[in-house]
Amino acid sequence: MSTLPPSSESETETTWEITVEVYASLAEADAVAELERVAAATLSAEEAVEGASLSVVLVDDTEIATLNQQYRRVAGPTDVLAFAMQEDDAFIRAVDTPQELGDVVISVETARRQAASLGHDVAAELALLVIHGCLHLLGYDHGDRSAQAQFWERQAAILTGCGYPDVGAERPELHEQADDV
Repeated sequence: MSTLPPSSESETETTWEITVEVYASLAEADAVAELERVAAATLSAEEAVEGASLSVVLVDDTEIATLNQQYRRVAGPTDVLAFAMQEDDAFIRAVDTPQELGDVVISVETARRQAASLGHDVAAELALLVIHGCLHLLGYDHGDRSAQAQFWERQAAILTGCGYPDVGAERPELHEQADDV
């Protein structure tokens, strides 16, 4: 569970259930806690429902390529996939059950390659991909220029708010293939 402290004395803590699952080699020892922090910062910035839950799943290129082919009919690996949980309007959630936002699946191998080719660290790339995936789970899309501009603006604000440089600005075309599935 991830908690962001209140920003003023009049506010209360906001809590979300964020799980980071690692199925890939991840050398960065503190990456799991940092990715939880970045996901929580994204949910906070977007004023997500308190108690909402999501998972960040770190995989290798083989696994994400399988998912990419299965759900998007696109061959090969991608950097991030977002699997949003869509609730039917008629669905009634039990009182103490968190709102499940979905899963963000990230290829650590692709993140490493992208970071190396663009000259920034892997931590910044992983943070960008977590934010990108979380924004998709929250309903953002970048299918047209207007939506893409809004998406990139939110992504950059959250990334820099987390203390990272805006590594997404280096390549606006990068996530044309990273879609909601």
